[in-house]
Amino acid sequence: MGCWILNEKLSVLLLLVWLGLNFYLFIDTFHWYEDEDAYIYTRIMLGCCGGALRRQLDKNIAFHKMVACGIAVNATIHIVAHFINIERYHTSQSEEAGALRNKLSGLGKSPNESYLNPIRTYETNTTGEVLTTVAGITGVVITVALILIMTSSTELIRRSCYELFWYTHHLFVVFFIGLITHGMGQLVRGQTPQSLLLHNVTYCKDHYLEWENATQCPLPQFSGNKPVAWKWVLSPVVLYICERIVRFWRFQQEVVITKVVTHSSGVLELHMKKRGFKMGPGQYIFLQCPSISQLEWHPFTLTSAPEEDFFSVHVRVVGDWTASLFKAFGAEEKAFKELWMLPRVAVDGPYGSATTDVFHYRVSVCIAAGIGVTPFASILKSIWYKCCNRNTVLALQKVYFYWMCRDPSAFEWFADLLFHLETKMAEKGKNDFLSYHIFLTGWNEDQATHIALHYDDKMDVITGLRQKTCYGRPNWDNEFKQLAENHPSNSIGVFFCGPKTLSKILQKTCNSYSSVDPRGVQFHYNEESF
Repeated sequence: MGCWILNEKLSVLLLLVWLGLNFYLFIDTFHWYEDEDAYIYTRIMLGCCGGALRRQLDKNIAFHKMVACGIAVNATIHIVAHFINIERYHTSQSEEAGALRNKLSGLGKSPNESYLNPIRTYETNTTGEVLTTVAGITGVVITVALILIMTSSTELIRRSCYELFWYTHHLFVVFFIGLITHGMGQLVRGQTPQSLLLHNVTYCKDHYLEWENATQCPLPQFSGNKPVAWKWVLSPVVLYICERIVRFWRFQQEVVITKVVTHSSGVLELHMKKRGFKMGPGQYIFLQCPSISQLEWHPFTLTSAPEEDFFSVHVRVVGDWTASLFKAFGAEEKAFKELWMLPRVAVDGPYGSATTDVFHYRVSVCIAAGIGVTPFASILKSIWYKCCNRNTVLALQKVYFYWMCRDPSAFEWFADLLFHLETKMAEKGKNDFLSYHIFLTGWNEDQATHIALHYDDKMDVITGLRQKTCYGRPNWDNEFKQLAENHPSNSIGVFFCGPKTLSKILQKTCNSYSSVDPRGVQFHYNEESF
């Protein structure tokens, strides 16, 4: 193979260039049809698989977890099988094993013989013997690395100590190196091709006493197979290296911080600019701050709209890294830092999410819990800008927005956006376009008294909006029943961002209230759990 590549290197190079050029032309043409306004109605007529494909790509973490579970299951089977094999190898050296197994176990004692049984005597300590082999040592290393990766990936550790999860996850380098070298130990051996030509297995296995004496039964020769794990590892490693090169290139691009806002609810708002940055509503980016960590990249949902000349994120303190970011940007200090004094940040993205399909439905239901409201900030802002632009035609005709939050102070930064949107809709005569329902799920006695005293005010005492805040949790059966009655023959997109427990409830409710008749109401569930 290597000689062929050397001899035909020019042909191989030309072939790769030709394939690369064709791939580029395909992608370029695809984007032309995908993005050009001239083909909007054509795309509507023919449909587009891009959204469905993007949704599958957005499930990369779920796929990653599934693959990890598959590796864990297969690794367990592999380890148990090896323990059984070692015990059988050991038993084969005993007199009770039988004459043929004894004969095979005795091979390899003379210089011209090759062994089949790695356990050379019955008195051998099998554990010690295995742990001195390449297969045994690399097997232990791989197993320990896998256990550490899996245990540190549990939700409890990931949320309480993200840095431990992040650094332990990079043991995959040790895992892959160990996996590639594991087969070099050649613990499981087979008969060589040359020996199979000379040694008639069908006849000789029943006439093992004639070995060396009969012409058709010379002593069988054994060897281990060459390692093949690299074939499975090569493609993922190449893809990973390419992704790291792209991320490094993006890391080198300058990001200008234009504004920093510290909210009393413990939320840091960053406004940034980057050359060539294009985003869609509801997308997210990876953020790095080299002064905090050179390796860590953390995902944050964009809260700005594509129509704005900057992009922004809202960061809540939930761990060591975000706490360090707060401190680095002077959020805990009384005096404000000048922009030139702020630490450098790097941005990778943006990347898609399920919520980007909100505009594809005539009726969309957006449901957020806690900080899960951030992707809907971008979407609602984009709606506001589209309503301001007379030339924009929206397929979206109705939006229902639900937000559940336990802390009243968390409403602070989002209430301003809702207020502007509420005012703009009233000016445009589209009061019915957006129906929003805010639920406060936690309050103390003082807050309850304050709420009761101002209950009859025109503006809500918590948010300052015309729409009153609800207290407690929504009854989803009642809500979806009402939605189904209001839109009996529509496909309704349901978009959720929040905890998995609530996601399961909403998905079940969507299925329950979707009509069996395809002409009836259909709820299409999309989630972005955190």
